[in-house]
Amino acid sequence: MTATDRTRDGQAAGGQRLRPNSVGLLGTVIMSAAIMGPAVSTFFNPQFSTPFSGYATPFVYLLALIVTLIVANGIMEMARVAPSAGSFYTYITRALGPRAGFVTGGLMFVAYALLAPIEIGLIGAYLQETFRQEFGVNIPWILIGIVPWAAMAILAFEGIRTSLRTALALFVAESAVVVGMALIVVIRGGAHGVTAAPISPTASPHGFGGIVTGFVFAGLSFVGFEGATALGDEARRPHRTIPLGILFSTLLVGGIYFFGTWAEAVGLGQAKMNALTGADTPWNYLAATFAPWMKWLVVLASVSSMFAVMINSNNGIVRILHTMGRERLLPEQLGRIHAKRRTPVHAIVYEAAFAILVAIVIGLLSGGLGSPIGGSNVYGYLGFALTLAILPVYALTSAATIRFFRKRDDFSLVRHVLLPVAGGGFMVALLVGQIIENSTPPYSWMPWAIVAWLVICGAGAVWLGRNRSAELRRAGSIMATGELDEELAAR
Repeated sequence: MTATDRTRDGQAAGGQRLRPNSVGLLGTVIMSAAIMGPAVSTFFNPQFSTPFSGYATPFVYLLALIVTLIVANGIMEMARVAPSAGSFYTYITRALGPRAGFVTGGLMFVAYALLAPIEIGLIGAYLQETFRQEFGVNIPWILIGIVPWAAMAILAFEGIRTSLRTALALFVAESAVVVGMALIVVIRGGAHGVTAAPISPTASPHGFGGIVTGFVFAGLSFVGFEGATALGDEARRPHRTIPLGILFSTLLVGGIYFFGTWAEAVGLGQAKMNALTGADTPWNYLAATFAPWMKWLVVLASVSSMFAVMINSNNGIVRILHTMGRERLLPEQLGRIHAKRRTPVHAIVYEAAFAILVAIVIGLLSGGLGSPIGGSNVYGYLGFALTLAILPVYALTSAATIRFFRKRDDFSLVRHVLLPVAGGGFMVALLVGQIIENSTPPYSWMPWAIVAWLVICGAGAVWLGRNRSAELRRAGSIMATGELDEELAAR
């Protein structure tokens, strides 16, 4: 390593570090929980599953929770020994090598970077339709979406503690509304009485294929359960708080999802549940039917949840970009931070510009910037794509867990082999199942688009290995201490 390299790495370890010890256990729980978004995922995601899984959608969410916990095992194990703001990128690099890490970074960019534009589309479309119905005013969804987009960027610039305090307040409020509304529906007996029928896979109107495709949209609800991993540089005792944050948030939010979707199925009944589409707002109907006084609370919880997803997912992706910039696998500007606020200002600006541009382009192509259909399609199309992009990352992390722990003293057959094999197998099977079972365009060609992106990222990793080998060897080497891992960099 040259003197220049050592100097630059020293800067990365010191002056370019995020603010350490600024987030506790509660902050890590909220980081993951708010990205999952109990209200937005309960109020809007199920109707993207119901055209496929129908009345069995609560079963699909229960299955998704179980699978997520299995996959979370490997992520928690890697976070326990290798916490880093680079999240999956760092874990996979350390276990499977820098080329696999670079590919992971590319997939993570798709998965996390698309969370902000889909919320721009959903907030805009939902409020446009709400304002039209309640006040007779028609404001284009893109104009509405610009407001939370700007607030997202400002909060990111101010710092992680400001963002997490905001997310905590929003999370508590939205969770209370979801659980409260669900309890009211169940206590009042639903549409045709309280029943366990929606928890059976036989309730799916399209059989096994409907379960498989419906699972992807249920999986979208869980994307972000690993969000706490991006706080590796800023969490107190990250080896402990990050794994616990992932576990507690997944159990908490997963339980809300399951109870909420079951209450929705009970409240609507089988026929209405099977007839739902992505453009519907069933929880508005449930509030009007069972508790009219809750209507505006549902609206407020919906919007606050969408915004919480925006700010926390944005915090996650800018830290991944920041880490890759520090390691010079992306432009170095992305690795720089604001001297006073200690926030990755260049990564924040880049991601904010990307988010609004993607929302506008997809909205124009899929329904227009003036119709709520355009905003709804931004959410549906990009949400499906980002979920497919995260599946290979989860599978790679499972493989990384097996490889990383196999020769360590703390090796466990269950935690480091059996559970990772099961979790990785689920993810691969689900991706293959989409290719086989889903014949509805544009969803039918999206798995192939992700496969193509994998090939492109793989080619980029090969090019870096041949032309910028020093930078590639450095990949994943900056850990929670902010220091260069000499052993890894020398590989």
